[in-house]
Amino acid sequence: MRLWSLHPKYLDAKGLTALWREGLLAQKVLQGETKGYRNHPQLLRFKECPDCQGAIGTYLHYVWQEGTRRNYNFSREKILFYGEDIKLEVTRGQVFYEFILLLEKLKTRDKGKYGELFSIKEVDVHPMFSVKEGIVESWERVH
Repeated sequence: MRLWSLHPKYLDAKGLTALWREGLLAQKVLQGETKGYRNHPQLLRFKECPDCQGAIGTYLHYVWQEGTRRNYNFSREKILFYGEDIKLEVTRGQVFYEFILLLEKLKTRDKGKYGELFSIKEVDVHPMFSVKEGIVESWERVH
């Protein structure tokens, strides 16, 4: 499971559809509807939010928006809770780590998207996040 801190616009088709599916899985996990993934590190920042259901719903809302922009058929009705005022923080180190990770994936999976993103200097984050100074997040499994 990877719940990117990066703006969904950077993901290729495979990455965006995977993010939608994994976000929906995360929503089920946070509702207590699964036996697996309950302790997955990608969920920690959502679990720490006082409104974890609203946080994952807000996260999914912006993924849905990107899918709609690309004419994908993501079902808005699958998002159970949503609140535009829910914001989470992410460290600059985490954003950098994720961007490098994405580039590595795209290098083999989608060379066109890789070429498009390779020269980006300022990386946009998912709209529900604000960036703070810091290293890679403690919940990240660095490879």
